[in-house]
Amino acid sequence: MRGALLQALAGLAIGVPVAMLCVRFVKSQLYDIARVDTVVMAVSIGVLVAAAFVAESFRRGGSDYRSSESLRVE
Repeated sequence: MRGALLQALAGLAIGVPVAMLCVRFVKSQLYDIARVDTVVMAVSIGVLVAAAFVAESFRRGGSDYRSSESLRVE
């Protein structure tokens, strides 16, 4: 569980500032974009964290073997 959430947090640490910078550069080219919408940003972050949680829970529940053991089979 820890690995997936750490990856999601690392992605958010990089992605959120980049998204906010992109809004500054693109808002003049798009219609009715005035600023960063915090509600949309918060929902997007929540969806990303929830997807990481679900993906990690499926990965842990479905794997009952070690990949290193499957590589040793001759």
